[in-house]
Amino acid sequence: MLFHFRHKFPQLNAYWDKYLPFQQRLEIPPKTILLEEGKRSQYYIYIEKGLIRTFFNKNGEDITVQFFFENEGLSSFDSFINNVPSPITIETIEPSVVYLLAKEHVNQLLDDLSHEPGFVHMILQMTVQRQTHYINEFVSFIRDTPEQRYQNLVNERPHIIQRVPQHYIASYLGVSKVHLSRIKAKLAKGKSHF
Repeated sequence: MLFHFRHKFPQLNAYWDKYLPFQQRLEIPPKTILLEEGKRSQYYIYIEKGLIRTFFNKNGEDITVQFFFENEGLSSFDSFINNVPSPITIETIEPSVVYLLAKEHVNQLLDDLSHEPGFVHMILQMTVQRQTHYINEFVSFIRDTPEQRYQNLVNERPHIIQRVPQHYIASYLGVSKVHLSRIKAKLAKGKSHF
């Protein structure tokens, strides 16, 4: 949410240093659950190294919602802000190095930053960027075929294709692993229309 904007808002660097003692640095293996669906989120997570996914369980099946990479931050924000049970699980996919900042320190940080010129504008930009991304994902899921969604990943976010295991990509696209294999086979044969 915040620290991954340090390159756009250099004033954050001083706050990173100030709040570093309050952050818990974890080196964790793949498949580490950082927040379980149904639990209340108490931490903002910043990813220094690694890959994280968010997902929910539907009738015993994991449905992947989003992927997060180095220099990105996340939490189950509704849970974090409103102290309600999280609708998602947050789990590492790769060995990862993350920083956890407790809610009380996030609130202090936001209070400190509210006095910085340009902070409100940065928060608005960040919120609009995230909201636009999620709206585009939502519209694509309704409008586009799984083949088109996969092609969009290849064209717009190839790092997901390169790093994320195929079964998670299939879940993210809303298809089975077998269907994803067929999509990839068609693309490999040069069939651009499905």
